[in-house]
Amino acid sequence: MSTTKHTNKKTIAIFGAGPGLGASLATRFGREGHRIALVARGVAALQERVAELARAGIEAVAFPTDLTKLDGVVALVRSIEQRLGSVDVAVYSPVPSGVSFVSAVELDAAKLQSIVSLFMFAPVEVTHAVLPGMLARGDGAVIIINGVTAAVPIPGFSGFGPPMAAVRNYVLTLNPEVLAKGVYAGTVNIGGMIERSAMHRAATAAGAKPNPHFPLINPDDIAQEIWTLIAKRDRAEIFVPPLPSA
Repeated sequence: MSTTKHTNKKTIAIFGAGPGLGASLATRFGREGHRIALVARGVAALQERVAELARAGIEAVAFPTDLTKLDGVVALVRSIEQRLGSVDVAVYSPVPSGVSFVSAVELDAAKLQSIVSLFMFAPVEVTHAVLPGMLARGDGAVIIINGVTAAVPIPGFSGFGPPMAAVRNYVLTLNPEVLAKGVYAGTVNIGGMIERSAMHRAATAAGAKPNPHFPLINPDDIAQEIWTLIAKRDRAEIFVPPLPSA
């Protein structure tokens, strides 16, 4: 396979590149000159996004992958590096399919098992795969997107929360270990429904009523928050929208 000639341009890899936040991240970082690696399961949707970005003058490459297949994560990262050069920014923003919140009373091992690969094991494996290169270069950033229930338990909204809480703990431990070596690790906890996302589109199609726990959030605003977080590196965690003051 031929490889792209690498220049001084940076690369952002978006793991879970959906039509909401993934698309906004690609546009935001693409405007700053980053190449874009788009990782998701749907081949057709990815190719459509690549074409949209190309029309905007942004270089992007699709890497169709099921991130729950953990034994393929390292090969995926190497493929991105071969095609686009070093991964300078990695954002893990999973796009769930067929998974919904359950109450803690209803949660059992079988339900949890369908969630932990995408929301716990895969983000750790992706981070572990990109970290060596970043540490060797003395620069890089990893952002893992979580839901607000990773930090703020909400009765009736379990399922995602437990594995996300574990990943939140991982990121908040990792950041102080690597920050002095030039690498940043952070987490963004989303407390709402992301506009234009697959979940938002499905909820709209189903006629779902607005949920006061999860307001609509513009993904462009989240992308800007992530850009600022990586640039400043002054916090390992933010909440969007911000949590109310105690």
